[in-house]
Amino acid sequence: MHRLNSLSRGFSLIELMITLVLGLIISGAIVQVLVSNQVTERLNRGIASAQESGRFIMTRLRNELLETGRYDSLDPNLERSVDVVPEAAFVQNHPIILPGDFPLQPVLGSTQGANGGDDVLVAGMQAGQDCRGYKLGYADTEQFYVVNRYFVEDNKLKCVGFDGRVLAGQKVAVGNNGDAAFTLLDDVYGFQVLYAIANAAITNDSSGRPVNYVTADNVAAQILAGGQVVAIQVAVLVKGESELYIDKVPTFKLLNEDSFSPTDHQLYKQFETTISFRNVKNFLRSNNQ
Repeated sequence: MHRLNSLSRGFSLIELMITLVLGLIISGAIVQVLVSNQVTERLNRGIASAQESGRFIMTRLRNELLETGRYDSLDPNLERSVDVVPEAAFVQNHPIILPGDFPLQPVLGSTQGANGGDDVLVAGMQAGQDCRGYKLGYADTEQFYVVNRYFVEDNKLKCVGFDGRVLAGQKVAVGNNGDAAFTLLDDVYGFQVLYAIANAAITNDSSGRPVNYVTADNVAAQILAGGQVVAIQVAVLVKGESELYIDKVPTFKLLNEDSFSPTDHQLYKQFETTISFRNVKNFLRSNNQ
């Protein structure tokens, strides 16, 4: 009888306390793992979203801007309600639009942002639609002189398209000419552009290779000195979607601008690319032969 009672007795107070402490330690470890996994998941999501956004916008800009300065007066799809000979000369000599190039809209043009502010890029080319996908009154198969403007507003990289013939006063605006801008990418906190200048008088050849890179406010002087824009460098700073707190804030430098650090401790990523205007280079080479 005594043996039965000794075998059926419960846990002692010390045993219960040890069990509770071990349970708390294990529970705390599990909570730490869960919190760490949640932070890691937010970080991975932020990095992935920033990478995806940056790659998307760089691919988009490259695909659209590669055609800058293109004009084929022999193209059977080119709409010919205007004299294409002077239009071809204008497009090929003004691949990058500067303020004053179109007297009807003298402020339309590429500009340098003040005090590190975002730049504005305006490019012209022969195409079948503007940067928003609009035909601006032309038939589906027709191509025309397109002018696209890229800019940042409310931390959104946007674009708006124009019919260059309307800007030149040769036609009346039809459709969505220069109306609502389309958002290409959200959470853009920096958009900077540099312009590569080629000058045969300096290089003594017709290669069209750049001799220097300048900001938009210096392009006009370079052209006046016999130069031409043959490429651009574009830098974009995008913010990841996830809410994160980055303890050590990184420093960013977009092209020629001063270095800076974001103040909100969020995750940012910088992207840069160089886009060569092959049509402009070919035009310069043919003129110098």
